[in-house]
Amino acid sequence: MPTYHYRCKNCGYDFTKEQSFNDEPITICPKCGQQQVRKIFSAVPIEFKGHGFYRTDGASSSSSISTSSK
Repeated sequence: MPTYHYRCKNCGYDFTKEQSFNDEPITICPKCGQQQVRKIFSAVPIEFKGHGFYRTDGASSSSSISTSSK
């Protein structure tokens, strides 16, 4: 189940809650009882592993330009 991060605009209480995709978002703060809770969205970390993510990863040495003279 995904975990969602919430913050109350009234009292500033931060909390996380494991919820199903079908569950309604939480709107009432469990600390102060006000209907001021909003979901906090953040960037998902991305980790690149392996070859093929950089311009030089797939290049072979034969594809480089030769500067030798005749």
